[in-house]
This record gives sequence, C-alpha cells and structure tokens, in this order.
Amino acid sequence: MWTLVGRGWGCARTLARWATGAALGPAPTFGAAPESWPTCRVYSSAEFKEKLDMSRFPVENIRNFSIVAHVDHGKSTLADRLLELTGTIDKTKNNKQVLDKLQVERERGITVKAQTASLFYNCEGKQYLLNLIDTPGHVDFSYEVSRSLSACQGVLLVVDANEGIQAQTVANFFLAFEAQLSVIPVINKIDLKNADPERVENQIEKVFDIPSDECIKISAKLGTNVESVLQAVIERIPPPKVHRKNPLRALVFDSTFDQYRGVIANVALFDGVVSKGDKIVSAHTQKTYEVNEVGVLNPNEQPTHKFVTVHRDSSLALGAGWRLGFLGLLHMEVFNQRLEQEYNASVILTTPTVPYKAVLSSSKLIKEYREKEITIINPAQFPDKSKVTEYLEPVVLGTIITPDEYTGKIMMLCEARRAVQKNMIFIDQNRVMLKYLFPLNEIVVDFYDSLKSLSSGYASFDYEDAGYQTAELVKMDILLNGNTVEELVTVVHKDKAHSIGKAICERLKDSLPRQLFEIAIQAAIGSKIIARETVKAYRKNVLAKCYGGDITRKMKLLKRQAEGKKKLRKIGNVEVPKDAFIKVLKTRSSK
Repeated sequence: MWTLVGRGWGCARTLARWATGAALGPAPTFGAAPESWPTCRVYSSAEFKEKLDMSRFPVENIRNFSIVAHVDHGKSTLADRLLELTGTIDKTKNNKQVLDKLQVERERGITVKAQTASLFYNCEGKQYLLNLIDTPGHVDFSYEVSRSLSACQGVLLVVDANEGIQAQTVANFFLAFEAQLSVIPVINKIDLKNADPERVENQIEKVFDIPSDECIKISAKLGTNVESVLQAVIERIPPPKVHRKNPLRALVFDSTFDQYRGVIANVALFDGVVSKGDKIVSAHTQKTYEVNEVGVLNPNEQPTHKFVTVHRDSSLALGAGWRLGFLGLLHMEVFNQRLEQEYNASVILTTPTVPYKAVLSSSKLIKEYREKEITIINPAQFPDKSKVTEYLEPVVLGTIITPDEYTGKIMMLCEARRAVQKNMIFIDQNRVMLKYLFPLNEIVVDFYDSLKSLSSGYASFDYEDAGYQTAELVKMDILLNGNTVEELVTVVHKDKAHSIGKAICERLKDSLPRQLFEIAIQAAIGSKIIARETVKAYRKNVLAKCYGGDITRKMKLLKRQAEGKKKLRKIGNVEVPKDAFIKVLKTRSSK
C-alpha cells in the first residue's frame, strides 16, 4: 500500500517491484551484518527516515492488514502501540489516536475515516514491511471497513475483554471471512478490573469457530504482549499475490483532495509497474491521469523517488446542492462538521431518503424510461400510483446484541419500525443476538440512538444489505401557504403517513418565524390534506389611535388591513431556517 499524488494515481516503480516479488538484492542493513541482528529490533522514527530504502523489500516480506473492531474496543490505541513498537513514531505520553488526524475525530474521540501507515519491523534477520489500516468501529462508517479489507490479506479482530463480542464485531468478522482473509482474534483491555478474557475466548470460539488458543490477550493501553501481535501478523497473514510482468492493475481504496496538489490516492498494486511521470487510466471512467508524486505513509506522507455516489441537485428555495449517500445520522453529522471545520462551508441538511424502486405499468412509460423498473433517488420524482404496478423499498438484515434484560423493549422498538424477526440466539448466559429484517428507511436516521437509550448503552447494532421488498408507499408533500417545499417532500409508508405528516407540521409550526401574514402548513398526499397547522401573523391594532369618531372610518381601516395581509400572503416568501430541517429530520424517524 502506498500514497500517490497528482491529477491521478500511481505508485513508485520500486514499490511496484517489491509488490510483485521481483529479485531486488539482499535485505537492507542498518549498520550491522544480518548475522549480528537480535531476533527483533526496534528503530527510532528518525533512524528510519534516514535509512529508508524502499527498493529492497521482496513480496514475501510484505504484510497488508487492517485493525477492525466494535466502537471503543481499542483499535486506535493498539495502532499507537504498533507504531511505537516498530519505531514509526517515538514513544511519548502524548501518543493518543495518532492516526486519527481529523479535528472531528479528536473532538468526538472516534475514528470516522480509515487511516493507513507503513511499518518497518525487523524480525529474525528479516526486514518486514507491514502496511496497516486502522478502520472506524461505528456502524455508520462500515463502508470504510469494507473498502479497506479489499486491500488486505488479513485482519486483527479486536474484542474488549470486558464487553465481549458486539454487533460490529460480528459484522467485521463476516466481512473478513467472505473476503477470505486471515483473521487474528485479539482480546484487548485485559488490565481492566472486570476483564474476563476466558469468557471472551469462549464467545469467539462459539460464534466464529476460531480455537481459543489462537486468541492473543493484550493490553494496548499498557503495551502488554503487543509484540505478540506483530509476530502473529508475520506468521499468520500471507503476503500479497502479485505479477510484475502483467499490465498495470491497482485498487484505489481511499483518496483525499489537496487544492494545490490534486488527488492523493491510497492504492494497492496487484499487477504491473508504474513510476513518477507515468500516465495511468481509470478502468471505470477511462480517463487518463498523470502521476506527479509517489510515496508511503509513515504515518505522515514520505515521498520516494522510485517504486460513495453524488447527485447534483437544485431547488428554488435553497439553490444548488448535492444528494449524498450516508449510512446514518452520525455519518451525516460528521460530514457536515468536516465541511464547516476544513472548508469553512455552511450547509443546509434536508430530510434524508433512501433509493426506492417502482415497477412501471404501461408499455408507454417503459419506452419513455427505457426500463421496466426505475430507481427513485429524489422523492419529488416519485411516480404516481396510477403509473406503477408496485413499489419496492430497500431492506437490511440487522444484528442486535444485547443483555437479555433489555430484549423485550428492543423487540417492541423493532416491531414499531416494521421489522420482521429472523433469528434469536443466546451467545452466553447473559446476552442475546437478535436478527431482524428492517426497511432501511426505518433505521437510517435515529434507530441506533433509540436502541442505545432503551438498553442503557449496552446494546450494539449492525446491518447489511438484503435487497428490496414490496411496500405500500406514498409521496407526502409539505406545503407552506399552498406552495410545495421540495426539500421537505418525503416518501413514507401508507400506515404511518398521518402520524408523520402531523408531527412534521407541528415541528414546522414551532420552528418557522412569524411573519406579517399568516402561514398555513399542510401535509398532503396527492390532493388530500392529511394534517395542518397555522403560524399566526403578527397583530397590529390599527384602531389604537382612533378615539371615538365615525364607525365607518374604523371599518375602512380594518378592511384595508385584511386586504394587505391577503396580498402579503400571496407574494410573501416564507424562509425555512436551517434548524427547521434538522427538527423535521428527527421527527420522521420517531413516528
């Protein structure tokens, strides 16, 4: 794994050579003959920066692996210790979340983006290159994990010695298992007072069918037995399989953009050779790019001389924008926070939706759309029921692991979200694993928060795609003084339309600022109004200075006031504040 910089992607010719297993000469020496080296030697970060020679790593001395775990089980802490143990960084008391470089990661104390580092480790007279990817643990960032695993041959599956197996632990294991990667179970936090590593060993053996004697018990915080993890990486994870003589074939598993340097891509090379200045082609877009710079992450960028979908959208109310794919409310909030912190950009978040499908009913429509089954991303484009034979909504298979005392409450929550129970397994004496089939729209916003609240924070949740199923769906419009607000148009299940529409109208009534004219807030399905609220206009007593006098004059003043408000209601614009969209967003999922 390495970093490529420029208006495209590339890798150093030398890196390509040691990824292909070409004969590159003897192992590197650092001031002493190989025979005099100890079994394993630790170098300082400064020494590596001086002596680094990337051209001498044969493929059999390379290991590509990720650290995966449930949130807060100690992935980043283990990564810190591995960086220290291999001399990648100097050992200090301030080494906490070294690979978590984003400000939002530091503030929230979680990893939201996979981070890569190349480690150099000398063991038994051989110098190894260990390419590490530290991945997020929260379910909202599971796509980061799946992308990272595609560039690896093995994983360190970290499990808390106190908490044991959680939902994301199960999900990450099966991601690695389906990718046919080597899995090394690591039981962390054995220094805790309530740690029970033997119980966790039994869980791992029962759930994952991994012998308990293959588990490595460590304390990443104290550094206890962490060196055994490096030994296991070398012994249990195979080197990558590459072919230097074949045409170039590389995988981009991560990328960032620098306004001065262009695209910075992290790639894993599978075949071929490429170097600085080469022209490379994207297999998907067929566009050509030039490689301007190449190097590795150690963990910061170190140059070497040799080696989710976005839809453009716009609206009259908000202007130009994009529809982005998020995996949950936390994912969306972190993305928004990064835009504000890193680009000083102020954005408006609108009501989220999921991609629905519609099966068209007439041959005329099929000819117009050029396909019988269409996908709807924008709810405003949701076709009328008269044009389709059925609607389809995306569903996911969710896994919940919880203490058995919360099972009843959680089952009620799942049923309220239209979930269908598929399985229920007791993984030990106190904990239950539940599997439910959920409509994606029911969990995408705040299901995780509701689950944590019901279980006092002990339950964990993960989900995977399960295709589409038939559903009774309707498009619900939100109107302000008779005008549809496109950003608030949403697709809901028919049985929940009235309650959701009423809740949205109530929230908007509390959020919209009062005007000089009355604002009518309505929820509608087609031409039928299913809910309504009214924001009263500011009152002005036009008769305040009329003491006595002709009653006819007073009537004229009142009539003129009424006509003015009626005119304002026709031409006045209702501004929807940013926080109103957030409140409506949270309203939908709570019903």
